[in-house]
Amino acid sequence: MAFVEKTGKSVDEAVAAALAELNVTADQAVVEVLEEAKKGFLGFGRKDARVRVSVKPAEAEAEKPAEAAPAAEKTVSEAAADAVAAVKVAATVAAGALAKKADAVKADAAVAAEDFKKKAADAKDDAVDDAIAALNALKSERRERQNREPRKYNVSDEAVAAAKEFLQKIFNAMHIEVAMEKFINKNDGSVTLRLHGDDMGILIGKHGQTLDSLQYLTNLVANKNSNERVRVIIDVEDYRDRRIETLNRLAARLADKVKRTGERVALEPMNPHERKIIHMALQGDRRVTTLSEGDEPYRHVVIELKK
Repeated sequence: MAFVEKTGKSVDEAVAAALAELNVTADQAVVEVLEEAKKGFLGFGRKDARVRVSVKPAEAEAEKPAEAAPAAEKTVSEAAADAVAAVKVAATVAAGALAKKADAVKADAAVAAEDFKKKAADAKDDAVDDAIAALNALKSERRERQNREPRKYNVSDEAVAAAKEFLQKIFNAMHIEVAMEKFINKNDGSVTLRLHGDDMGILIGKHGQTLDSLQYLTNLVANKNSNERVRVIIDVEDYRDRRIETLNRLAARLADKVKRTGERVALEPMNPHERKIIHMALQGDRRVTTLSEGDEPYRHVVIELKK
């Protein structure tokens, strides 16, 4: 049964898009609502409606093109005679070609063998030289990397101030008291703003969706007038570290299930950062592999046995 899945600001909008793509009317289709639309709060947590629309079996059958009427065929005896004649001609041609090819191969065999021995000896010498050159280059690069001074990151105070001011306006509008701590990572120059207060769950949302949205908007504000991009990370009560631990445990548990049952397991949709955590958690496992399937925002990780 043919079907498509569509999203929209409302169920009706998603159904209309699906009917248009299938080129059928509403009475010719079966509609299944997978997710209702959610408005969210202050623009956070909003979700589009998602539906699956399939063509009714009777309508799908009607759309199948009629099979062409069989063309007139030769009689069985005529077809057999033609086939025998074609086989004889092909056999004669093939025998002649095979004989010529055998003579050519036999004549060139000695020359080819000698040429192969010479090329093999040359390749061996070249491989040794290349290995020595690569080893010397690696040693030189390692010495240069050790002597290289670590990069110094200049974090814009204006960008950080803009980020904190934006967050404070959000908290004031939500009537919540939040304390902010600033931490700068000297390795990559990122700025982490850790938030503390009561009822912080509203800032996290389901699986951190609200927190990710808040972080995305904060980065837009911080880098609006900044010459050098600043990466701002928003964390609430160490949620991100706890989320990483949760995802690592989930990856290990589901990998064991795949090994026991032999059946692939699909995880729930995740953002690119969380999918990367799952991939990295299992990249060293010799029995299972991971891959991402689907389109955003429903893209998810699949764990399956290595083939």
